Amino acid sequence: MQALDIQSFVDDLKTHKLLVDSNLYRIYYYDSQPLKISEKNPLSQEILDFGSHPVVQTAEALFKGLKNIPFLALRLGELSFNGWDLKPRLLKTPSSSLTINHEDLRPSITQKGVDMRIGMDMAALSLKKQVDIIVLVTGDSDFVPAMKFVRREGINLFLATLGHKVKEPMIEHSDYLFN
Repeated sequence: MQALDIQSFVDDLKTHKLLVDSNLYRIYYYDSQPLKISEKNPLSQEILDFGSHPVVQTAEALFKGLKNIPFLALRLGELSFNGWDLKPRLLKTPSSSLTINHEDLRPSITQKGVDMRIGMDMAALSLKKQVDIIVLVTGDSDFVPAMKFVRREGINLFLATLGHKVKEPMIEHSDYLFN
């Protein structure tokens, strides 16, 4: 995905009949800074340099492009390395013993701070009455409490799932679903 893809998506969204007469306050784009550390595989002792992975350069190019889009705020959380996990396929074969080699391990990485930033921004926009409509682009049902909150504050909540299947509460707590 490139910054132009995001800009094009927003431009298309703004032409929707329910949004065409609305003023754009701001586009908030949430993601995490790429992980740039190195970690040693505990079995092979091989160093895995996350910073040299192509996804880092792709993310940095995207973020640089997003910074040039008018009315866009880039909100970045962080990634956290939490050790090593077994690849799931290993545990799917019934056995009383298990042999693990270095290729059976994968890094355990979690995203920190992104969901909280989204919820806080939605609450702040609602409480300050800075917007009448929030368009939330996600399929993550973790946002249902924030969705309920903004609607209780009188804000219309439109949901764009980008074609992903979502849980029923996501639909229930939105005012309009973009397909």
